[in-house]
Amino acid sequence: MTVITFKPKQVSNRLLSVLPERTRDILVQRYGLSDGERATLEAIGQAYGITRERVRQIENFALNTIRKSDIYQKETPAFEELKNIITSLGGVVAEDDLLSHITKDQNTQNHVHLFLVLGDTFQRQKEDEQFKHRWVVDNTVAQKVHESLQRLHESLSNEDLISENEIISRFLSYLKDVSEEYKNEEIAKRWIAISKEIQKNPLGEWGIAESPNIKARGMRDYAFLVIRRHGNPMHFTEVAKEIEKSFGKKAHVATCHNELIKDPRFVLVGRGLYALSSWGYSSGIVRDVIADILKKDGPLPKQEIVDKVLKERYVKPNTIIVNLQDVKYFKKNKDGSYTLV
Repeated sequence: MTVITFKPKQVSNRLLSVLPERTRDILVQRYGLSDGERATLEAIGQAYGITRERVRQIENFALNTIRKSDIYQKETPAFEELKNIITSLGGVVAEDDLLSHITKDQNTQNHVHLFLVLGDTFQRQKEDEQFKHRWVVDNTVAQKVHESLQRLHESLSNEDLISENEIISRFLSYLKDVSEEYKNEEIAKRWIAISKEIQKNPLGEWGIAESPNIKARGMRDYAFLVIRRHGNPMHFTEVAKEIEKSFGKKAHVATCHNELIKDPRFVLVGRGLYALSSWGYSSGIVRDVIADILKKDGPLPKQEIVDKVLKERYVKPNTIIVNLQDVKYFKKNKDGSYTLV
């Protein structure tokens, strides 16, 4: 958090002093300068018995009156300080990020927001499908950041989950002709935070915002992230516990088990143990695994079959041998090898 040298509320009071009483009151309500709640044009219009368009006109008149006043000129140091803060954050920064960087107090944030609207050097770029509301003091840098974020998004697939270090590295690789002083981890993270299309999940992994790996929507998505982070098969009871611990979501053990069974992203590889199918595990019971191995590799001796199945399933060797003895599916050859019936 940056410590500012001026007192936002005192600066606001001085700036607002040039306005007529009703105009000042409307601006105070519109920007939430008294109670922290920003009033809508409709709400203010109803309170004064005027149209929302008339409220907008009064707001614009108030802002222009302040900008033309002598007091506005006297408060130049406050606006310069805000400009320096935005520059230090990369020249372009998401509105919420900027305000929370200056202060955590909502009411004080509203006063700072008013200064941003008033200041000639600040340009607010509105939220769209790709980017959040953001404030800019360097349009050239902002354009390069936007282009790099678009390229970063295009490089990601819906299944991608990458670490913070990797997302920063990849983003910076697309960023060209920008001052080296901006190319640091903190500024890069702030620039990436401008994007609405690239976000991170609660585990700190980055990807496409609408992907279920990022915007987890239920037990199955939470389970996928938990098992993926663990890196090895997990028992469904442990998956349920980890969901509650990592996401703060209530996960009933039985429900967790049932959801994992239904989703092709998971493979039951042992008694209650689940792995991710993306790890290369084949689906099915032990008999199915043996059949797949024999289809792929042809006749094999018993021990080799056991060894291969144990790479796919967490079971006892004897379980595999018992399945091999099912004459409906497998046949023992004269040389001791096994093949499919």
